[in-house]
Amino acid sequence: MLCCPLHPKGGCGFARHGTYRRVTPAGTLIPRWYCPQGHCTFSLLPDHLAARFPGTLDEIERVVETVDQAKSLEAAADLLRPDCVSLISAVRWTRRRVTLVRTVFTLLAGMFPGIFQGSALTVADFRLRLDCIVVLAQARHLAYDTLSTLPRPLGFVPPRPDGGGRKIRFQQRMGTDPPAFAG
Repeated sequence: MLCCPLHPKGGCGFARHGTYRRVTPAGTLIPRWYCPQGHCTFSLLPDHLAARFPGTLDEIERVVETVDQAKSLEAAADLLRPDCVSLISAVRWTRRRVTLVRTVFTLLAGMFPGIFQGSALTVADFRLRLDCIVVLAQARHLAYDTLSTLPRPLGFVPPRPDGGGRKIRFQQRMGTDPPAFAG
């Protein structure tokens, strides 16, 4: 890493801070740096790895391509995850990836209307528009200047502190259901 992302002019004491091991792909080590003034670390993620998500960009892209070509999300999930405990689990796993990539495709289409105007949000259409075989890796290069504003798995926007998900007002307690109200 050439300079601290928080202090591009230097002087903050930016230094190497070891590595961490990614679960997938197995054995991948990611180098880290530390900014003592900013009190945070930065990782140098290789271009082929998904940001803030397990696996590679190519693996995620293949999931979305399979869904694009399948008759339904359920059919694609069953094909992609035959080892899952249930079809519901496989669908959730698949939907998570498809939703992330379609969000990225929508943002890219808005950022680069000259390239993606009239595009369907499919891997095949984006491959055609970018004239490439691996869309997400090519898109990362195309949107290089804005990666800090794009969501995972392509960009590096951190998750919101509140989790960004829906709010559950009344979480059910663990254990058996309470007795039904009689009255």
